[in-house]
Amino acid sequence: MSKVKQATRDYENFLRDRLAVVEPDLALKHELMTKGLFPFLRSTFYRWSTLFREVCPDLAAAPELLAVGDLHVENFGTWRDQEGRLIWGLNDVDEAQIMPYAIDLVRLATSALLASEESQIGLTADDIAASLLGGYAEWLDKGGAPYVLEEEHDWLRLLATGALRNPIAFWGKMQRLNDAEPPAKVAELLTTHLPQGAAIRRYARRIAGLGSLGRPRFVLLADFGGALLAREAKAMLPSGWNWSLGEPQAPLSCDAILRQAVRVPDPWLSFATGKKQLSGWVVRRLAPHCCRVELTDLPKVRDHGRILRAMGRETANIHLGSKDRITAVQEHLRQTKSNWLSHAATKMAEATRQDWMDWRS
Repeated sequence: MSKVKQATRDYENFLRDRLAVVEPDLALKHELMTKGLFPFLRSTFYRWSTLFREVCPDLAAAPELLAVGDLHVENFGTWRDQEGRLIWGLNDVDEAQIMPYAIDLVRLATSALLASEESQIGLTADDIAASLLGGYAEWLDKGGAPYVLEEEHDWLRLLATGALRNPIAFWGKMQRLNDAEPPAKVAELLTTHLPQGAAIRRYARRIAGLGSLGRPRFVLLADFGGALLAREAKAMLPSGWNWSLGEPQAPLSCDAILRQAVRVPDPWLSFATGKKQLSGWVVRRLAPHCCRVELTDLPKVRDHGRILRAMGRETANIHLGSKDRITAVQEHLRQTKSNWLSHAATKMAEATRQDWMDWRS
């Protein structure tokens, strides 16, 4: 059995030991992993963690901080803050943990490189690395700043308000979700996140994401002010990074990484952790402008280097939450060869492609 197949089997057994896994969703994940290299990358952070240490041992020894781990070009999106302003930034922190800072940059660059092969991003490996590192280093030096899409960043605002976020289409999709009855504790979590006066219409099951397929997701649909609103609860487990190190009992870091980051918070995003923070649920608002920005939206931006530079800056916003580690990271960046990110992303893309071929065989 190939390494990627063995890792997948072992990781999914780990999930089954701790969750009521949704087996049809897991089967769908396998199908999507087979169809494309980019979906395969998104689905296999548990394997990437080992691959990164094997292929880039020097970067695996880089200064550590609280990192995202499963960072890629589709892990960015928008939300509304408490003032109703539209904010752009990191969308998902399921795999957050103490890791070498470089893993986030390498995975982000690798995902952009694979996307460029599918004509979603028209840049070379060197261009990708220069854009990401330029934004990252700049924001580390300046102390970071969130992306509030109001007076500034009109080009990002165009991404966030495209046709795919049409409210009619969005709520039509929500209403087509199949009914499901969540566990009592999950139903209670969802109802506590409703505004006063909202009337529960029904609960449903939602299929979304790639790396999290197989984990239970429940949606509460409610009526409020004569229109629909939605809240989602998704099951959480320790990071695939810890699992790959043989540390499956590591506590969750999802809440801490967002709370410490340079960020305008989403008032409807919260984490409910279990005993000793070894499991839990993330609850968030679902709405037309509170969602991920898909790869298919990126061609609307002519300057792909600009969006990658923004992604590098947002990565710095997250890493700046580990204030006592930033000096070490900056020193490491100064001492490392200028082409390190391009070189590492190219190697990781090749290693991921080999894993994908092994998976498909």
